[in-house]
Amino acid sequence: MTETREAFALIGAGPMGLATAKVLKEQGIPFQGFELHSDVGGLWDIDGPKSTMYETAHLISSKSMTEFTDFPMADSVAEYPSHRDLKGYFHDFADHFGLREHYRFNAEVTQATPLGAPSDGWRLTWRDAQGEQSAEYAGLLIANGTLSEPNMPEFAGHFDGELIHASGYRYPSQFDGKRVLIVGAGNSGCDIAVDAIHHAKHCDLSMRRGYYFVPKYLFGKPADTMGGAIKLPMWLKRPIDALLLSWFVGDPQKYGFPKPDYRLYESHPVVNSLVLYHAGHGDLRIKADIERLDGHTVHFRDGSHEDYDMILAATGYKLHYPFIDSDLLNWQGDAPHLYLNAMHPDRDNLFVLGMIEATGLGWQGRHEQAEMVARYIRGLRDGSPAAQELKSLKSGTFERATGGMNYLNLARMAYYVDKATYRRAVTGWIDKFRKAAS
Repeated sequence: MTETREAFALIGAGPMGLATAKVLKEQGIPFQGFELHSDVGGLWDIDGPKSTMYETAHLISSKSMTEFTDFPMADSVAEYPSHRDLKGYFHDFADHFGLREHYRFNAEVTQATPLGAPSDGWRLTWRDAQGEQSAEYAGLLIANGTLSEPNMPEFAGHFDGELIHASGYRYPSQFDGKRVLIVGAGNSGCDIAVDAIHHAKHCDLSMRRGYYFVPKYLFGKPADTMGGAIKLPMWLKRPIDALLLSWFVGDPQKYGFPKPDYRLYESHPVVNSLVLYHAGHGDLRIKADIERLDGHTVHFRDGSHEDYDMILAATGYKLHYPFIDSDLLNWQGDAPHLYLNAMHPDRDNLFVLGMIEATGLGWQGRHEQAEMVARYIRGLRDGSPAAQELKSLKSGTFERATGGMNYLNLARMAYYVDKATYRRAVTGWIDKFRKAAS
């Protein structure tokens, strides 16, 4: 067994893992990284064993609102980059900050077990080319992503055609000549439906609930860049943005889309400029939720039915940390209950990084989360008063940083936060640590 008791173990070399590795290095905290794939990039490397990427995938947020502040994307990269652009971006990020040397690649973590009391460290077990190995670490940082474990629904009845989850989709040619039903109209579902339209015999989109649709461009600029100049309270921002959407999007209900039964921003909007276009042209038909399957026939809850050769379930992903007991993560309901979505109330050597979603948060918002955690670890070691203050606060009663938003009670929204509220809290702690260290 390798002696590593002074170092932290970091799981994952995707965007969140790399951001964490960078700030750990900056704060002088020794760590050992573990990555299942042969290189960095996480799900953005389509060749990775856990990647759920598909060939036509692009960011749904613009590069300027998504990139790390201290490592902007090249001018040559499109405003909405492809997954191949992003793979290159993360490779360059790792090179620039010297992160690869801190990782074991092709190493699958299989178990993380506390050594005893909450302050006693962790035993990590992993499998690589040398077989099964283990070592003891001072702490554990989990950054293995949130979009790798498919959330596959159970349908009543039996389907005789091809039934796959979106995670099994790679190429539009998979739809060639088929009668296709896409189930789920989130961002991936709508993107994949647009692919299917051009290859399938015909394509329908089954929806359980309505969504708010946001075009990728407003007034010739990426839509997510339009709201940063003036900060508005939500009671004012919501009606103004709803008015803008009515101008640029119109009424999706006239194309058959169901009306949302919640207010704007209470769920993640769909950022897609083409799905409404194709629905308006009759290329895409909107269907109700599925009631049951029977051979090649799908029966819908509105009483209609249709025959299909292929059903693709774009029904999202589940949080998945298979190497650690969920009780150790303070799991409550659909997600671990952690202070600012990262910090365990009782354990000062266990952190979950990247278990966070918010409209417009970008990778910089996640970098700030990692910096807060790294400065906290450093502060504990240095006896910082700010670290002791945070330690006391996170061990008490706390709520998710929703900013008063009433998010939908769905598993995918269980770790959703309000961007402004969250970043204000995280950067507030970062400022306290900086002042304490000066």
